Amino acid sequence: MKRLNKRRRKLLGKLLVNTRLNADLRRYAANRLRKLMHDREKNTVIPFPTNAMIELGNVCNLHCMMCPREFIYGKEMDKGFMTLEQAEKIIDELYPYLDSIGLTGLGETFLHPHLADVVKYVKEKKKSIITTISTNAYQKDYKERIVPVLPFVDNIQFSVDGVGEVYETIRPKTSFDEVRDNIRFTMEKGKNVTFMVNCVVMPENFRDMRNVVLFAREMGMGYVNFNPVSIASQPRMKRDFYQFFISEEYLKEVEALEEMKRQFPDMEITGPHFPKDASFHDCIFPWEYPYITWDGYYVPCCGKPFPKLLNFGNVFHSSVMEVLNGEKAQEFRLQWQRNTPPTFCHNCQLTDF
Repeated sequence: MKRLNKRRRKLLGKLLVNTRLNADLRRYAANRLRKLMHDREKNTVIPFPTNAMIELGNVCNLHCMMCPREFIYGKEMDKGFMTLEQAEKIIDELYPYLDSIGLTGLGETFLHPHLADVVKYVKEKKKSIITTISTNAYQKDYKERIVPVLPFVDNIQFSVDGVGEVYETIRPKTSFDEVRDNIRFTMEKGKNVTFMVNCVVMPENFRDMRNVVLFAREMGMGYVNFNPVSIASQPRMKRDFYQFFISEEYLKEVEALEEMKRQFPDMEITGPHFPKDASFHDCIFPWEYPYITWDGYYVPCCGKPFPKLLNFGNVFHSSVMEVLNGEKAQEFRLQWQRNTPPTFCHNCQLTDF
């Protein structure tokens, strides 16, 4: 069982405080027991998910250099927003069993026209569900959009891939000062929300990791996470790109970051280590955190959420669980059991073709 970090322990405490004794709790407990007894090596049928990722929309206002939207699959995908009624359909089916729900995908979440209604609906159905949103915090009307959402979210993740000019290079036509101002405003208004910074690490910004930590500290955030960039959505790139993350220059910066962790013991700084000797068996997505796209498709993972490339069915045409346990999804899990990744997983850092 994966050890809970400080941020997750805090959110878990919030979940427990808001849990209510009712019929939903009985259903939740029974499903939790089924999950504990579930043997991934023997059974490809999964219980109700306790954590889910719902992509409310894949429309974005930025063109970040590492985003899957900027490459071939992203350019070919359909774009749009999930309707409020469609979001409610998914929530109605899953809410009794959920610990958490993420409402972010390939798009900027705060562009969704009914975001405040969606997060409010989640809390009305089950107050204890930990609701998470990721944002670039850079829309013109960001401050107006964030205020009605804050009472109904538990965790906000700010995407900050550098400081100053580094940030503005990775996210062209942006203003880091404006992002800083929007983040400060959000933290002042969201007194009961947990905030964190997520930074996607790549050759263009790896030397700025410590500056990102200092920025988070300046803002008063205690949580920073670093993720080595994935090229799963870039089929024209070669896997030897990942050699960068075991290079001497990269590991030197990682060691400097480790020293900064020791300087700031009050902060939780996770990553940015590259997985060693990873295999398909290290991937949790066939079993956990189902990703449902804005147009209703259940796709293999958040790293490559392109229904035209591969999907297991549409939850708007049937129930969520019928799709999650459909023939195509079970075949994918069978490949996991055999530890033989499909060609879909090419260029994922958790596979080795």
